[in-house]
Amino acid sequence: MMGVYRLVLGTCMLTFFDRLGSSRRDFLKAGAWTLGGSLLPGLGTNTVLGGDLSHLATGRSVVFLFLHGGPSQIETFDPKMTAPTGISSVTGEVSTKLPGVTFGSTFTRLASLADRFSVVRSFQTGDGNHDIKPVVGAATGGANLGSLYARVAGQNRSQSGMPTNALLYPQSVVSDTMPGITGFGDLQSSGPLGSGYTPFTPSTGGAMQENLKLQLPMDRLGDRKALLAGLDQLRGGLESAGLGTGIDSIRQQAYDTLLGGVADAFDVSKESPATIARYDTAPLVRPDQINRKWNNYNNYVDNAKSLGKLMLLARRLCERGCGFVTVTTSFVWDMHADANNATMDEGMRYMGIPLDYAVSAFLEDVRDRGLSDKILLVMCGEMGRTPMLNSRGGRDHWGGLAPLLLAGGGFPSGHVIGQSNRQAAEPQTTPIRIPNLVSTIMNTLIDVPQLRLVTGMPKEVIQAATGADRIEDMA
Repeated sequence: MMGVYRLVLGTCMLTFFDRLGSSRRDFLKAGAWTLGGSLLPGLGTNTVLGGDLSHLATGRSVVFLFLHGGPSQIETFDPKMTAPTGISSVTGEVSTKLPGVTFGSTFTRLASLADRFSVVRSFQTGDGNHDIKPVVGAATGGANLGSLYARVAGQNRSQSGMPTNALLYPQSVVSDTMPGITGFGDLQSSGPLGSGYTPFTPSTGGAMQENLKLQLPMDRLGDRKALLAGLDQLRGGLESAGLGTGIDSIRQQAYDTLLGGVADAFDVSKESPATIARYDTAPLVRPDQINRKWNNYNNYVDNAKSLGKLMLLARRLCERGCGFVTVTTSFVWDMHADANNATMDEGMRYMGIPLDYAVSAFLEDVRDRGLSDKILLVMCGEMGRTPMLNSRGGRDHWGGLAPLLLAGGGFPSGHVIGQSNRQAAEPQTTPIRIPNLVSTIMNTLIDVPQLRLVTGMPKEVIQAATGADRIEDMA
């Protein structure tokens, strides 16, 4: 049984403040909950471990678009055109809908929608390591961030059978793409929460995707029961090892997935041709337009083929009740200009153009459907890029500053949060770090003040929701 915890707090959830007069500069208050080291008020007096906590969910959803490889802060949202050549954006800049604010010139569509989201120019991931730390890392207790949410909201929606937490790779929407890269961390990790909270990942091969289509007539459903027979076998093995808890919920989710309309949610072809075209990034960067000299060629191709459809699928899932959707294409944002990766200029043509198109389509679509307040879009990578171009025209790993976009879900829009220094090397204002981002996401999804009253909640969930630097057991 989990005990009582002491929270050691640095800074917590992002709290946004309005603009400062006519300077058009925004800032973010990194507010601390000053507890003086005392116990959280009321901790240990409320909900029993294992009880139904779904009432703590706010009803909002999150789409976390993870730009694996580390996008440049300069060629995206902080062009620094007054800096010397070699630092300033190699793609130039484009004016946005916000007076005095520019983005890298690849983002023409997003520039026209800049009043519908906010960007952070003081986001710092802490190191330049290739990993998946904004989604699975120290701030999430080693679990996918959506798994922490599912621990509170439940593994699937009881009425619709929709999984609470989903992970989408390119194969989720385009069958001939390569499997997602896993060598830098496991996006499917549920950490200490157990396998029952693993994200639902419909991209593990053709059989899963075909089963989701439910093409068999109902009178042949008995054939599908073979799937559940396998679960029964698994149950016997787990029970003999004393690990059977939760298998009934997995069995029920298998039925729900097959029969409860969940399969329809995963079928992007059910959308109108106009909507599919609105999201389709494949025509923007064709395979014959990408230089085959880069070892990352296949990943560039897969990204263009799948990114728009992934964002469309993410919208469909959230619209039907999914609470957290991680979206990522294979490792494509590592623009060193080495044997593997393109230069900044070339890479932004391959990657930036589809990203601009897919994200702007998503923002417009959720607005048209009245979902802007219901879905929070988060977009970042695991790091940024070096302020100075290398000798080959690329930028190398950099943990001092990284781009971050947040849109919808009740988050203030039309702002630039924080400032970087002249070289776009580090924040000039208070740094916004991964724990700040994680706690902001959790506060979007969960009634955190009530969560703090729950007895037996895993410390990883409490730490992520509160932004605590660490949590200590109290004797």
